Amino acid sequence: MMSLRLQNMREKLSEFWSVYRRDKAAVVGLAIFLAILAVAIFADYIAPHNPYQRVGLPYQRPSLKHPLGTNDIGQDIFSEVIYGTRASLFIGFLAAISGTLIGTIVGLVSGYRGGKVDEVLMRTTDIWLSIPTLLFAIFLVAVIIRTGGIPMFYSVILAIALTSWPPVARLVRSATLSIKERPYIESAIALGSSATRIMFKHIIPNVAPIILVEVVVRTAIAMLTEASLSFLGLGDPTVKSWGTVLHFAMIKNALILGLWWWFLPPGVMIALTVMSVMMIGRGLELYFNPRLRKY
Repeated sequence: MMSLRLQNMREKLSEFWSVYRRDKAAVVGLAIFLAILAVAIFADYIAPHNPYQRVGLPYQRPSLKHPLGTNDIGQDIFSEVIYGTRASLFIGFLAAISGTLIGTIVGLVSGYRGGKVDEVLMRTTDIWLSIPTLLFAIFLVAVIIRTGGIPMFYSVILAIALTSWPPVARLVRSATLSIKERPYIESAIALGSSATRIMFKHIIPNVAPIILVEVVVRTAIAMLTEASLSFLGLGDPTVKSWGTVLHFAMIKNALILGLWWWFLPPGVMIALTVMSVMMIGRGLELYFNPRLRKY
């Protein structure tokens, strides 16, 4: 039984890769992302210094000892950027998964229940969508920090999750409306299956591809939002992320002073990561949606 499952898994992976690799951009995106992920995992071995410690004189130019120079208090910028990979990826993934989960539940219940439940949930979603995402995230971070009880680092993740779920809810609702009309759903209802069982046993597996693609896309958006919030000073200053590195570079006038080695590398890393994640999302869409394939 175990060998049969492994064989089926290998066949599915082989099928996935045969389709995925048709999109060269998606393959390049995957390679870039895996390299960035490796940097995050092995940051302790790649970074030459502790990013939280002063290891040299302030405002040193790039050198062999400090490849990207030092910041205003003598911390190694290269080490900050390396360790920032961990925080930025973690925030992006966790916020994306949380936001997608909220949107999936809202869309699933709205699409399956219909009626007044659908009306209330969709009008709430419309209101949420009408508010500018970044401004709403800034407001939510300020409110969460004001009320207290949640560390600043997780306040940012929660705020991003609460602003990213509406598009997911709409997609899942549309898919649910289509799936619930299928004969096997009607058969399950006739056999007395509960609404909860039908939603999570029969509908969720069919919308899983949509959810997976949305997690990938939301990760890129979450990373951009986190970088924006941190750049504006709403990130956790005790955590090294690419956004906080840019924030401190900004308040110390690195752009005006021409200290490109301080503000350019984290910006490039953000751009590369977001680009690679979007490319991966495109490859996944190609696999899950046969109509996009060019035979």
